[in-house]
Amino acid sequence: MPLFKKRQPRALARHGRLKVQSRASAFGGILFKGLALAVGASLALAGVAVFELSNTFKARGLELPNAQPITAKDLNGPINILLVGSDTRKGQGKGYGTESSVLADVMILLHVSEDRKSATAVSFPRDLMVPWPACPSTTGGPGYLPQSLGQLNATIANGGPGCTLLTIEQLTGLKIPYLAMIEFNGVIEMSNAIGGVDVCVAQEINDPYTQTYLKPGEYTLQGKAALQFLRTRHGVGDGSDLSRISNQQVFLTSLVRKVKSAGVLTNPVQLYSLANAAARNMQLSESLTDLGTMVSIASSLQNVDLENIVFLQVPARGGLPAPYSGRVMPVYEQANILFQKLVNDEPIVLGSNTGQGAVVATPTPTPTSSSKPTPGAASPSPSATESLDWATGTNAATKTCSN
Repeated sequence: MPLFKKRQPRALARHGRLKVQSRASAFGGILFKGLALAVGASLALAGVAVFELSNTFKARGLELPNAQPITAKDLNGPINILLVGSDTRKGQGKGYGTESSVLADVMILLHVSEDRKSATAVSFPRDLMVPWPACPSTTGGPGYLPQSLGQLNATIANGGPGCTLLTIEQLTGLKIPYLAMIEFNGVIEMSNAIGGVDVCVAQEINDPYTQTYLKPGEYTLQGKAALQFLRTRHGVGDGSDLSRISNQQVFLTSLVRKVKSAGVLTNPVQLYSLANAAARNMQLSESLTDLGTMVSIASSLQNVDLENIVFLQVPARGGLPAPYSGRVMPVYEQANILFQKLVNDEPIVLGSNTGQGAVVATPTPTPTSSSKPTPGAASPSPSATESLDWATGTNAATKTCSN
């Protein structure tokens, strides 16, 4: 018996006729396959891009003193992030002066409440005189011993941004597990990625120091123009850093309104564009380099109402004697109330003081029968029991103009 049975040839069909594929059907099949291939390639490229983005963040990660691993409990509780704007000129190109020092030009603490119903952004004046805790340098140097009084923005030069964070932790009583540091070019790239930010100018800005020249009116600022607006202080208010903070809040509140109205926090393409600009121009603490952590924090702001996103500055006073003349000191009687509210995770309700560098834009009149809150007035949260009438700041629902 043969091992293999010989296969008989198949008979041809005598009466059947093959169906001719129409051109539309052929085109549809090709289109479907092409789309499937394009989608598959896009997903693959997106995966590679996200992988490279994650690696870029991690390669530039900043070590924080006393850092602890981030847990799910941390991400579900109150969130505290310190944003530091460094004024380093290294690698930033021409046009920023020749200063060789590295200082913390901008320091903003962002607190997002556990219930995700409110957020508070607290600006710390760069010339604020505060006690320094001992800090192991986060930039490879020897670090420094504690001192009773030092200028807050100098902590970054003496020990790195982690020491700035440690100093603000001691001042406020908050645990701050996240830090993001951005330099001049970072502001330019981020403003470009968002497509510019609308700002209102009430009084002319004429500042040769930052090359900021703006007549009263409305502007959409991006790139270097956005950076110049954020840096100017000689052109607003009394020319002090305190006036500059309130002027910066004109830009930042408008930025928040744009991000919220454009749905940036839920748009993967725009989020990636911002993250890509950040990866090239920002340094994040190692606790913040995980993309899942970033997405979780971004999502925490998604449903916070604009009137409950508050911007204010640490209460401070000038007029200090030598050798501290030109510097400012916290008004501790007020500052400690603010800090305790943040520690207690309580919403902040402000009065109507926007600061010397800003003024509330003239609101559009509304019918007297309307039950809506008056534009410019703070909208208290149900759990808020005390308005900080002495505080200087605004909320993201209120349009302010540079002054």
